[in-house]
Amino acid sequence: MSESDAGGRESGSGSRVSRSVEDFVGQLRAFTDRARGAVPFSMPRLPSPPGALSAAQLRAIDRAVRSQRQQIAAMTAQLQAFDEQLAVFERILDPLVEWSTTWARLEESVADLVRRPGGPDDDPTPPAP
Repeated sequence: MSESDAGGRESGSGSRVSRSVEDFVGQLRAFTDRARGAVPFSMPRLPSPPGALSAAQLRAIDRAVRSQRQQIAAMTAQLQAFDEQLAVFERILDPLVEWSTTWARLEESVADLVRRPGGPDDDPTPPAP
C-alpha cells in the first residue's frame, strides 16, 4: 500500500463525509422550511451569533445592576436627609414637650388654688330642682 493510495482513500473518505454532512444540512433546511410553511404564524428568528446574544444579555444585566445600585445610593441619600430632618424636628420638640409639661403642672396648681373647700364643686348632693 503506497502513500498515494492512503491519501486517495482519505480524500475519498473525507469527501463522502462532507457530502453526507451537506446532505444532512440540506435535509434539515428543507424540513425547517416545510415546518415553517405549515405554521400559520411566523416563527421568531433566532439570533445569528449565540455568543453575541450572551454578551448583549450580560451587558443588559450589568446596566441593570449598576442602575439598581445607583437607585439604592439615591435612596440612601434621601433617607440620610430625612433622618437629619427628623433629628432637627426632635430637637425642636424637646423644649415644646418640656414647656407643655411645665404648663400642665402650673394649670394643676392654679386649679387647686381656685377650688375652695365647701364650694359648689365639693358638695356631693346635687341641687334640688
